[in-house]
Amino acid sequence: MTHSTRTAETSDPGARTTSPSAGLLRAVQVTAVLSVLTLAVQFVTAGQMLPRGGPVAIHATGAIVLHVVTGLLTIAAVLYARAHRGPWWPAVLAAVVFVLSFVQAYDGSHTNLALHVPGALVLTLGSVWVTAWSFTRAVRR
Repeated sequence: MTHSTRTAETSDPGARTTSPSAGLLRAVQVTAVLSVLTLAVQFVTAGQMLPRGGPVAIHATGAIVLHVVTGLLTIAAVLYARAHRGPWWPAVLAAVVFVLSFVQAYDGSHTNLALHVPGALVLTLGSVWVTAWSFTRAVRR
């Protein structure tokens, strides 16, 4: 579903054009949802690893996917904020999640679960917050 606006230049009252910011918003929404879904996969694979040393390769690949998705989310949120002249907090939060995903991967690879588990919760909170914001009515104005 795209957001459309009527153009003032056309004589056709039914003519519509898609706003570039609608595409940016859709990019934020898609990458935000993908970040939450990637984190869900990470939780499932982590839960399988703890009791019996399960799918480490899948969990490690999920970390790489999370880096890519949160990096794309950061770019999309920055472009959206620039196009709308704010708000900047979703872009900043997405950037924090992106950076923390690397800290999280480092902690996980060094088996520092005392930091890795709370870090997962922080990443999840940040990702869910940006995702929820991207679907609010205020964003679509």
